[in-house]
Amino acid sequence: MPHSVDVHVGQRIRQRRWLTGMTQQKLAEMVGIKFQQIQKYETGANRVSASRLWDISEALGVHVSFFFEGLKTAEEAKATSTKDIPQDVMADKEAMELIRSYYTIPEDQRRRLFELARVLSDVA
Repeated sequence: MPHSVDVHVGQRIRQRRWLTGMTQQKLAEMVGIKFQQIQKYETGANRVSASRLWDISEALGVHVSFFFEGLKTAEEAKATSTKDIPQDVMADKEAMELIRSYYTIPEDQRRRLFELARVLSDVA
């Protein structure tokens, strides 16, 4: 059974890769490994070594610490979860598509959309 940290790091790799529009094949080529290895990293089936994580962070344009952001203990995750919001919003494909679309909108329109969403959530 994969360790929860390995699963979290893998999810963050997938999330960043997906947000940048990069394929597993392209990331694998940039890092110098087979795409199947990227698949194993993303599922947490294989643990990512420190040097490989460094290479992946360079390829994805993020600091290594990015992969550990949001990591919580089991108790913290249980205490902060709500019934309406998925525990890992960034693992939700619909949420990821929304974020990607959001950042393609010009900044002034994006700000107005954000304010609209905030008002709608307050009313709900």
